[in-house]
Amino acid sequence: MQTVEGGLREQHKARRRVRILEAMRELLRERPESVVTAERIAERAEVAPATVYNLIGSRDKIWEALAAGFMDDLEHRLAALGDGDPREVVRSTVLLFVGDPVVSRRMVREWEGSGLVLDRSPLTQLRQAMADARTQGLLRADVDTDALAAVVGTSCVGALHQWVVHLIDDDRFLARALFALDVALAAAAADPYREQLLAPLRTRGTI
Repeated sequence: MQTVEGGLREQHKARRRVRILEAMRELLRERPESVVTAERIAERAEVAPATVYNLIGSRDKIWEALAAGFMDDLEHRLAALGDGDPREVVRSTVLLFVGDPVVSRRMVREWEGSGLVLDRSPLTQLRQAMADARTQGLLRADVDTDALAAVVGTSCVGALHQWVVHLIDDDRFLARALFALDVALAAAAADPYREQLLAPLRTRGTI
């Protein structure tokens, strides 16, 4: 059983970790293209440089920790929605990234594992939303909804990377992510809902 002293120690570590990551975000927002060193982060967070390494790790681990923070925030947003609508899962994901563009762009560019940025959340919620749609009869019973969600997730990662390097703007990022979802839903639609799920594709302009 954890002692009171041990519990307080872990709480102090958690608070320092939060300060370190918030310091990183602040420094990026102030000077988006600057090199953010452990020393600068430590100074802003009011901790020793060694604490940055001890609590988070190397430079790539810092980007990974920022990504985890994004996904934590997304999970809270999706939990608040509660309805499991796959369009809202995709929409909330895009809005999270465009809501803090400086930090999210640097994170995706710099983190070596950025291709995995959506693997935890929203992919988990998207899988569940797709499975729910199949249970409700919107999608065919023979559809592998996990595979369907993975395809949508891959397309969203592609759109994210295009947005990160300014090939597309915020609106087009959202449009492309929703387009990928609508194509997947239309392809897997059960016959009674085929026209309903095809409608967004028929009304959408060129993206």
